[in-house]
Amino acid sequence: MPRPQRNAPRYPRTARVNELVRQIVAESLERVDDERLDLVAITQVVVDADLRHATVYYDALGGAEVDAAVLEAFGEQRVRLQAAIGRQARLKRTPELLFKADDVERTAGRVDDIIRGLHADEPDAPPA
Repeated sequence: MPRPQRNAPRYPRTARVNELVRQIVAESLERVDDERLDLVAITQVVVDADLRHATVYYDALGGAEVDAAVLEAFGEQRVRLQAAIGRQARLKRTPELLFKADDVERTAGRVDDIIRGLHADEPDAPPA
């Protein structure tokens, strides 16, 4: 019976798989020669517990205006990205990739802009 390692981190399996797939997809995108994907960051991956599907959340620097082109490029690269996952990850099944824009990042950006706008309207207050 193997002994558990004392200093090994205890993460749920799905969290480890999510991060592994995110790293593989992000690294594979760096090697893709498609200008539509140049300014795209992979923010999160959520893999189903049965490993059949993985939703890849991305943030494109161009915002919502470039989403159609980015999704088209991801559609063209999906098989290559899945093959990279199959080669690099030791999973019993390679998940089918689904791509979605990460609205959390965009919403956070809008909130930051609003807050900056509020502070810009305030007169300079003397330090306390």
